[in-house]
Amino acid sequence: MKKIIIIGGGAMGSAFTIPCLENNNKVTITEPYSKRFIKDLSSKDKFHSALKVKLPKNLKFRKFSKELLKEKFDLIVIALSLSGIDFIGKELENLQNKVPILVLTKGLKYEKKGKKILTISEQLKNNYNISNISILKGPCLAKELARKSQTSVIVASKSIKKAKQIGKIISTNYYSTEISTDLTGVELSGAIKNIYSMLIGASEGLSNSKASKEIQSKYFLNTAASLIHRSISEMVEFVSHYGGKPETVYGLAGLGDLYVSAIGGRNSLMGKYLGEGYLYNEAKEKFMKNITIEGAQLALEIGPKILQDLNPKHFPLMFSVLQTICENKKLKISW
Repeated sequence: MKKIIIIGGGAMGSAFTIPCLENNNKVTITEPYSKRFIKDLSSKDKFHSALKVKLPKNLKFRKFSKELLKEKFDLIVIALSLSGIDFIGKELENLQNKVPILVLTKGLKYEKKGKKILTISEQLKNNYNISNISILKGPCLAKELARKSQTSVIVASKSIKKAKQIGKIISTNYYSTEISTDLTGVELSGAIKNIYSMLIGASEGLSNSKASKEIQSKYFLNTAASLIHRSISEMVEFVSHYGGKPETVYGLAGLGDLYVSAIGGRNSLMGKYLGEGYLYNEAKEKFMKNITIEGAQLALEIGPKILQDLNPKHFPLMFSVLQTICENKKLKISW
């Protein structure tokens, strides 16, 4: 039995408590920001308004504080949004006990000072001297995990021993873990698939611009398959360019997660609107005003740097999406 603290009470952080508890661990969850989730987690029945399920009764909720982080835990899990990484980095920077840290957050950061793109593990290590980091990625929708759907994820760490230890702590009969030492490749794959899932979501509108919407909604699978194939090819080149292993893209963090995002996520929904001819700002305001779209956030974060540094001939699909989001242009694909 291990003591685990999960920082972040949103959908994924809260859903992640379920396999951790079922593996006979003592789990505490804390939420630094959201009053909505603080109310959910501290309520008597622990009904989570985003997941639409009651969380386990033996889940402990604690108010976030520096003193809480100083308590003895066997595993610290970061389940905050990308915007919260600097906040939690500062909070964990001065911890004397080198507790293993598992990051669920997906994304990349453009560092203006060094003018380079950083993974989350690089951001935490370079800026806050936190090196005992493992990353968890893969095709996992929070609502499905909360209902114990069969799920497979990958734990990446530079230490194969550490990855195996964490996998053992969190695995159940419905939540299985693979391991990898390709920390960079897993992080890159898990981030950029959000950009490509928007593109695949645009398949209906891109399938035949002259056809009616009714025809487009029924006959777009050829287009989607072509975009999936080309997306994977570009992801392999992107991951290789930034130091990851190309084979990682074909695993859970890349192809697996791309599939889930493309068929049922918020990124693909935004892609659908872009494929129909809406500008990004127009679609965001009209259809998804208060909804986080990770692919669009990532595009705005790293897009200007990518458009400046990489060759559009090698990444035509990525450039199409980045120009659509960053420059608010209509989506156009060069077939």
